[in-house]
Amino acid sequence: MQAGCGNREIIRTIEDSMANKTPITVAYGDGIGPEIMEASLHIIESAGAQIEKEVIEIGEKVYARGLSAGIEPSAWESLRRTKVFLKAPITTPQGGGFKSLNVTTRKTLGLFANVRPCASYHPYIKTKHPVMDVVIVRENEEDLYAGIEHRQTPDVYQCLKLITRPGTEKIVRYAFEYARANNRKKVTCFSKDNIMKLTDGLFHKVFDELGEEYPELEKEHWIVDIGAAKLADSPELFDVIVMPNLYGDILSDVAAQITGSVGLGGSANIGEGCAMFEAIHGSAPRRAGQNVANPSGLLHGAILMLVHLGQAEVAERVHNAWLKTIEDGVHTYDIFAEGVSTQAVGTKEFAQAIVDRLGQKPLNLKPVTYAGSGGAMKLVPLKHLPTPVKETIGVDVFVYKGDCTADELGTLLEAKANGDGMKLRMISNRGVKVYPDGFPETFCTDHWRCRFLNENGGPITHTQIINLLQRVMDAGLDFIKTENLCTFDGEKGYSLGQGE
Repeated sequence: MQAGCGNREIIRTIEDSMANKTPITVAYGDGIGPEIMEASLHIIESAGAQIEKEVIEIGEKVYARGLSAGIEPSAWESLRRTKVFLKAPITTPQGGGFKSLNVTTRKTLGLFANVRPCASYHPYIKTKHPVMDVVIVRENEEDLYAGIEHRQTPDVYQCLKLITRPGTEKIVRYAFEYARANNRKKVTCFSKDNIMKLTDGLFHKVFDELGEEYPELEKEHWIVDIGAAKLADSPELFDVIVMPNLYGDILSDVAAQITGSVGLGGSANIGEGCAMFEAIHGSAPRRAGQNVANPSGLLHGAILMLVHLGQAEVAERVHNAWLKTIEDGVHTYDIFAEGVSTQAVGTKEFAQAIVDRLGQKPLNLKPVTYAGSGGAMKLVPLKHLPTPVKETIGVDVFVYKGDCTADELGTLLEAKANGDGMKLRMISNRGVKVYPDGFPETFCTDHWRCRFLNENGGPITHTQIINLLQRVMDAGLDFIKTENLCTFDGEKGYSLGQGE
């Protein structure tokens, strides 16, 4: 009877332990992925991570089965159930027809914020920036990564840049909330609103508006080109940087590399319901199966996951043990340096060295603390602004014609397309006004933007636009696209042509 009671106690203990574990979805990936995932899981579970793994298959093998997204429907079921994804790198086949699984996962699950901490570990890992400690917060869903592209003429290809107010509000708000929650002092916005005055202009405007709600934080804005130069030269000037998708993609890799190695960087992809954690490097198939890969990037992603799950003590234990291992000079080949490193080790040996140091803290590098981290950050609901009054006052008609000059096209449109209250005001080519009064030095392709406005001012109707397109077609011209010119509460919702 006593033995039976003892067995029941053991069973109850196991059940309690299982009940406290958080389910996560794990993908071992391609190339070096399986090795660094094994190493990372060994470390965090040895440190006491309370996780229950659901393993899914993604990447090369799934692509080979004819699934262009690289993921099975059953895997989506796991991701939607656990809402937490620890993902090793995968290999996307070269050539058309295959979609990036990273982009697909981020957009399908609404993972709007990509967070990449970038810190230097001087003098143990070589860097020109010994005091760097920057967090890049990158918008993850829109911008040019909407992936809306067209070939419009034999000469011209188009990629649409989409910046939305809700998307911008979410990422900017997240950057400010991240800074506040992690005792950061400053948030910097990078944009190119001196050129893209509407799209990047909106990003900057929202940053300024929301920044007023965080008076304790320092705020600043940089044009992205000089900002990137400053980041590469003087990263100590920055703390948290928030950027649209493309700039964030590029500069987060730059920031990671100048810490000493892009291979050390981990990232979190955060949404309102789900989150994905990964290394920022690729699958490195040439290094696969050799026990040489550095698992640090994925491990740092796993540390961010533990904080997200509310297991801050475990995250702190792992991170400090990793710092102590680096400080002790136990290094994989990619960061090994004579005179600094004391021991060259492989993937498994590096992981075990970290496990052996669990409970220790670095002596020279700054120990980390995640005390007070209560798990996933609470996201602030979007503000609902009044709907503006929208009026259509004109239309840009894009025409394909390769055998004419701007003056010839303008003369033809003036004669054949004007009417019904609509008048040609300007033709541009690659954004530069070329009619009327264009310069002969301006190079032109076969892609023309022809701007028509109400000749008397005021709004126009869709019927007028349809009739205009009929006249353009009757003139023997091939129109390939239209963009309505609108005002919102009287403010222009379109850009002028360069030189207009």
